[in-house]
Amino acid sequence: MSEAERRITPADILSAPEYDQQRKALKANLIPMKKLRRIEVGPFATFYFENYATMWMQVQEMLRIEKGGEAQIEGELAAYNPLIPQGHELIATLMLEIEDEKRRNAVLLTLGGIEETVFLEIGGDVIRATPTEYDDRTTADGKTSSVHWLRFKLTGQQIVHFRNGTERVVLGVSHKSYGHMAVLGAETRAALARDFA
Repeated sequence: MSEAERRITPADILSAPEYDQQRKALKANLIPMKKLRRIEVGPFATFYFENYATMWMQVQEMLRIEKGGEAQIEGELAAYNPLIPQGHELIATLMLEIEDEKRRNAVLLTLGGIEETVFLEIGGDVIRATPTEYDDRTTADGKTSSVHWLRFKLTGQQIVHFRNGTERVVLGVSHKSYGHMAVLGAETRAALARDFA
């Protein structure tokens, strides 16, 4: 399974018996790659940077759980193909991970619009994340969702700086109720750089 592919096709999908037979090994093989693509920013915001391999696995898991067979494939590809970076961008799932349900609900009420405050800084350039084409993730009462999908579109020069390691790369959130940043390490940068064409 290639990390650099840009689109999942029906031909890429394993049958349910094939996937069940290979599932344990496939998941084990994905763990080291996913580890490099996971970035914690502050106490409970975690970014999972997606690619072909992570989305392929997600499609296979949805097919396994929902058991919709061939009829389900087209819908899953329509949902998950847009979350595969297309060579000039990074795409991340932002998870606001708070185990205690009561605390989670209270905190999410203070974080409305958090998806509009995420940024990637490469040297002096700031790239604002844009939410993907899904429904608004903040309700009218100001409560945000615990899951967001975000896109970072980079210029050619920003991609060069991201790859060459001469400029510091910072992932951050600048929400009034949650201001945190994390510097990307060399291994993570190398892993994410494979998303670029």
